[in-house]
Amino acid sequence: MKRSRRAGRRVPKDASVLKPDLEGLFMAARAVGLRKIKREEHTSHPSRPHGREGRLWISASGAKESIGAGSKEELLQLVGGQWREMQRNQRQAAEQETARGPKTGDRRARSQRKNTQQRSSFKKRKSFKKR
Repeated sequence: MKRSRRAGRRVPKDASVLKPDLEGLFMAARAVGLRKIKREEHTSHPSRPHGREGRLWISASGAKESIGAGSKEELLQLVGGQWREMQRNQRQAAEQETARGPKTGDRRARSQRKNTQQRSSFKKRKSFKKR
């Protein structure tokens, strides 16, 4: 969900994440170096009671000793930047996987791949009526 600062976004746009979820937030916090983390799934924010997003508790003393984050804003920016980087890497890996095409032994995926430019004998039908 896209939000403005006035609507409740707490980090700059370069540290914000599209479609955030609790599992991704937890993985990004671990990747930054946080260790004292507690997850509460299916809890809602008071201003959004219908959305059961979940909550992540991070120990302030644990954050200070593990990564040296002095404030909550600094912690949010570190985790958000790491999460955005993780999403970017996943997106690039998925693009490379699709560009590579199906594996050699995957007959089902290879049969779905129809490239008409490589096969000159292939004639494309204009309509699918009975003849």
